[in-house]
Amino acid sequence: MITRQRLAAGVCALLAALTAGIAFPTGAVADETAEQAAPKVELVLDVSGSMRARDMDGGSRMSAAKQAFNEVLDATPEEVQLGIRTLGANYRGNDRKTGCKDTAQLYPVGTLDRTEAKTAVATLTPTGWTPIGPALLKAADDLDGGNGTRRIVLISDGEDTCQPLDPCEVAREIAAKGIGLTIDTLGLVPDAKTRDQLSCIADATGGTYTSVQHKEELTDRVGQLVERAADPVVTPVAVAGATACTSAPTLKSGLYTDREEFGQHRYYRVDVKPGQELRASVSVAADREVNPDYGVLLRAVTVHGREIVRGEAAGNGRTDVISTGLRYPKADSDDENAPAETVCLQVSNSFSAASGVKTTPGMPVELTVDVVDGPDQASDVASFGLGRGWWLLGALVLTGFLAGVLWGWVSRLRIAVWRTN
Repeated sequence: MITRQRLAAGVCALLAALTAGIAFPTGAVADETAEQAAPKVELVLDVSGSMRARDMDGGSRMSAAKQAFNEVLDATPEEVQLGIRTLGANYRGNDRKTGCKDTAQLYPVGTLDRTEAKTAVATLTPTGWTPIGPALLKAADDLDGGNGTRRIVLISDGEDTCQPLDPCEVAREIAAKGIGLTIDTLGLVPDAKTRDQLSCIADATGGTYTSVQHKEELTDRVGQLVERAADPVVTPVAVAGATACTSAPTLKSGLYTDREEFGQHRYYRVDVKPGQELRASVSVAADREVNPDYGVLLRAVTVHGREIVRGEAAGNGRTDVISTGLRYPKADSDDENAPAETVCLQVSNSFSAASGVKTTPGMPVELTVDVVDGPDQASDVASFGLGRGWWLLGALVLTGFLAGVLWGWVSRLRIAVWRTN
């Protein structure tokens, strides 16, 4: 009885200490980003024969698209460089090989002349095939160069008719280049096949898919996407992680993008000087169908492989983005010439591909690295994140132990008095 009472007192004290002692210090944000180039947007419009259908508020899909383009062109921010590309606008024949090359730049990406762009849009007539894959490849080339925001807005009313060039695979290849290009898609027909293909294209590059069935919805959504390109963003820098720490690239504070295959390990190196704190986070996007039960692990290890700290996260059954992070403060040194410590960041995942799903290219990885001035006493946050809570933990454990001894002594005294009486 006395033993159990002592144990209960000690456990209560330990739980109270853990609750009060776990403390994670707040910190500064990442360094300011460099001046960005002008944002670029290319509107890619399906002008295939099916755009003649009259199911958009009593008018044709083509007329709804033209109206949307005219209103969006009027509202495009001055700083946005905008272009227009078509697919299926010129070839009227039945030769599939020729029809699948039918994509052209209607208006070049650059400073917008609204009158000229509207005149070009007015000439469009629904004509041919639906070569979405080839059009995306050309659009990516149209937007190549510079470090500003780059966005493709694809508007289509049907599936690509130029297989086996899968537009979803094309989008993954574009994303794998690490050029920070986003593809947003809008579907004018709410059928499952079109939705699945356009959703896959958007997901591969971190874009959005929207089903549109009314003219006002089309205008509003295209306008939102064009305006979004003008918002200041940090463009990730493409980097290729290594399979071992010794050959890993050295990173500085910034945002990086990479590709990681299923079950793969990727290494990156970061130099941390005495008195600095390393903050890192990683996000892995399952841009295709994956099996349930998966996880992502981010480890900070020494060049000799000893683990310093880790962050991990797990998921179950959703095709989504999963993220985790870590912090490592390096204690200050009295030696002004003390060298920086090389910390290796290891990114690994436990995703597995569903049956029939391609495993290449790897899944998109976004890695954030921030090296900032550390806390006054780095050891305070290096101790499993408890900070100064370790002192409180020790004090509460000692208090709990003494309370247990005292309670046991009082209990024994009461029992002795009861027996005597």
